[in-house]
Amino acid sequence: MATGLPQYRPVAGRAPAGAAPALLPDPADDRIPGRGPVEGGRAPCGGPRRDRTAPPEGALVTSCDTVTVALRHGLEAVDILRLRRACGAVLQSRSGSTVAFLVPAGTRETWHLPGSTCTAGALLPAATDPRWVIPPAGADCAARPTDAWVLRSALCEAACTLTAGGLGPF
Repeated sequence: MATGLPQYRPVAGRAPAGAAPALLPDPADDRIPGRGPVEGGRAPCGGPRRDRTAPPEGALVTSCDTVTVALRHGLEAVDILRLRRACGAVLQSRSGSTVAFLVPAGTRETWHLPGSTCTAGALLPAATDPRWVIPPAGADCAARPTDAWVLRSALCEAACTLTAGGLGPF
């Protein structure tokens, strides 16, 4: 197992059920109760708790699963998938340290690739959000998933490429 790569990321308390960890607000985000800068989720000045039960405006909860990898590894895989014309929607995390690939629902049960995590469901921002690496396209701006086995192959190839370039190991 490589150091510096996210293996697992705990899901924040009171997060929307089924949302992928990479697409949840970061721990420093004080808009989610229990995750603010002060224990208990209160604002720094001791203001009231802000419960957020519905997704933010413009967000879409999908039935797709998400595969999350480190930024450098993910961007290399995006390049490989784009050359193969097989890249679906890809989203960068709020912190910018990971990217999440949308994959078909049900992938989580069979996904086992070190250096990546697969989570059921996704909370997607609007198609105009600047965190999209590969945004949803088409007339209805639907987020197209990447085939899971093609993604797995691209991630393995990306790991080999980065290791050969001295940016590994993976």
